[in-house]
Amino acid sequence: MASSFEQMRANVGKLLRGIDRYNPENLATLERYVETQAKENAYDLEANLAVLKLYQFNPAYFQTNVTSQILLKALTNLPHTDFTLCKCMIDQTHQEERPIRQILYLGNLLETCHFQSFWTSLEENRELIDGITGFEDSVRKYTQVKVWMSKYGWTENEDGQIFIYNQEESVKPKNIVEKIDFESVSSIMATSQ
Repeated sequence: MASSFEQMRANVGKLLRGIDRYNPENLATLERYVETQAKENAYDLEANLAVLKLYQFNPAYFQTNVTSQILLKALTNLPHTDFTLCKCMIDQTHQEERPIRQILYLGNLLETCHFQSFWTSLEENRELIDGITGFEDSVRKYTQVKVWMSKYGWTENEDGQIFIYNQEESVKPKNIVEKIDFESVSSIMATSQ
C-alpha cells in the first residue's frame, strides 16, 4: 500500500510541474490524492495548495469535504504555518460553511493554546476527523511541546527551533556570610608575616 502511495505522490509531483498545475482536468486526481493522504497518514502541502488554488480559479468545482480534509491535515503539521496558508486560500463565503467553520475554530483554539477547549470541542464534533488517520496523535505531539514550552519557559526562534531554557542561565547569586573570630585568624596572620 505504501508503494502505491509513493507512486501516486510521484504522479502528482509530475502534474504539479509547469502549467498543468492549474489545469482543472487534474482536479479529480489531486482530490483523490488528498483522500489518500488522509487515509495513509501522509502529508503533501504543495499538492494541497494546488487543490485550493484550483478551487480559487474554478469556484464551481469547490468541494467542502476535500477542503476540510486539507485543513485538518494542515492542523496535523502545527506549529508550521500551513494551516494559516491554507485558510487564506479559501474564499470567505466557503469559510462560513459548517464543517470548514468548525475546523477553523478548532485551528484557532490550537494556535492560541486553548488545549482543553480544543479537546472538548473536538469530542463534540468527532465526525470532523473521521477518515483522518493519525490526527489526534499529531495534535497531541504539538500540544505536549507547547505545554512544556510554557511550563519551563522555553522559547521558539524565527527558524522554528525551540530554545530549551538552560539552568545555568538562571543561576542566582547567594550571599555567603561567615562569622570568624579574631583568635581563629590570628595564627594564620602570624605565619603570613
